[in-house]
This record gives sequence, structure tokens and C-alpha cells, in this order.
Amino acid sequence: MPSAPDSSRLAVLIDGDNTTPSIIEALLAEIAKYGSATVKRAYGDWTTPNLKGWKDVINAHAIQPMQQFAYTTGKNATDSALIIDAMDLLYTGNLDGFCIVSSDSDFTKLASRLRESGKTVYGFGEPKTPRSLVAACDKFVYLDVLRSSEQPERPSELVNAAKAPARKSSKELRGDGKLLKLLRDGVDAGSDDDGWANLGNVGSYVAKQQPDFDSRNWGYAKMVDLVTAIGLFEVERPPGQGVLVREKPKGTPATKTTAKKAVL
Repeated sequence: MPSAPDSSRLAVLIDGDNTTPSIIEALLAEIAKYGSATVKRAYGDWTTPNLKGWKDVINAHAIQPMQQFAYTTGKNATDSALIIDAMDLLYTGNLDGFCIVSSDSDFTKLASRLRESGKTVYGFGEPKTPRSLVAACDKFVYLDVLRSSEQPERPSELVNAAKAPARKSSKELRGDGKLLKLLRDGVDAGSDDDGWANLGNVGSYVAKQQPDFDSRNWGYAKMVDLVTAIGLFEVERPPGQGVLVREKPKGTPATKTTAKKAVL
């Protein structure tokens, strides 16, 4: 993940049928890490009762509502409008990337097409999002990791909203074979002769292999916290070199602090 906001110009295209308005503030704060949201549009049939909660959010965040009447049963009209606008922006918008906010697999081909044109694609959706859409993005963020900063507009949303992922214990992390393989491969790909790798480079490698990789999926705000909690990697912060990490030699026990956390 980027360590600081950059000057990338991004188009934020929101599928209103598949997104709750209460997540928008946290969503835009997340997007600000990747660049500037120069285009912000939300798509849906705003005449329907189920989208009435969007009005205040749209006004507060200067999001342009794109009206799309449901001429036929289903949500294909909204999806088509978003896709057409994205292609128009691709050729006329002078943009560096696109943020597609939806859990709908219908946007898989769109994401692939935008990337083929050299644009960075960030996806945002629920854990139910099909793998095809996740894999088509450069990075995919699950909305439930943003829930901790979400402010529901109505009490009912507290009941329906998905909870932020619970923090995994050290023991659970060490039992996650897929996670360990990703991290070990990342360290191996960027390590020097002594086995040390810059954690930022490890993160970039892992994200390319798995677009939805995010330390928050395991309940850790930062990747360094996740790696440290596992207890199988050495972590150092030499001056001027950022965070360095390497795998502990075989047979080396987990650190005392990590072992204690695993027991609790």
C-alpha cells in the first residue's frame, strides 16, 4: 500500500445499488491514500425508496449523482451506465486511475480493460465479491475493514452492517499457510545476501500476487504489525532504511511477547 498520498488523479465510480451510504466517508478517506478523487460519481435510480439515504452523503462529499431509471427488472441499467461513463472518462478524463466501488462481477471486464490501457484500478467491495473482480484490480479493499470508522446514519444500519474483521491471534496467523507462503515468497523475492528485505517491497510483491491482500483483513492496521505478530520473522528498523524483515532460521522459537499473545 502507498505510504503517503500522491498526485494521481482518480475517478471514483460508485454502484449505489451495491453500496451503503454510511461507508462513504471512510471510503473516501481510504481513497485519499492513493491519490486525489477528481471525479466522484454515484449511480442508481435515485427515485426509489431504498436509495433515499444517499442525499445527505452525496451533498456532503460533492458526489455527482448519476440518475439511471430501472427500465427493466434488475440492476443492469445502472451497471451499464457506470461502464459507459468509465470508458468515456478513459479517453477524455486525463486520469491516472479508477476506483470501482461495487461487489458485482459485471465490472470484471471493465477493470481488465482499464488496466490494459495503463490505468491503475482500485476495487472496493464486500467480502462476497467474486474472485474474478478482485483479481482484475491492481488492489482490492474489502469494505468491512473500513467499518471501524464508519458512522451509520440510522440505528438499523448498526444491525445490518458487517463488522470489522477481528484481530487474529499469533497462533491463528501461523496456521494460515496461504498467508505465510505469500510473505515468505515476498521476502525471498526482495532479500539481500543476508536474507533481509525491505517490507515496502515485500508488500508490493504480495499485492501483485493477491490484489485483496490487506493487513486489516487479519485485524492489524499496518503490515509491520501483522508480520511482527506472526512471530516467524525478524523485524528491524535501521536508520534511513525503513523496515527490514527476514524469516527466522528454522527451529527458532517465536518471540516471548508473540508467544504470550498466542496463549491469551
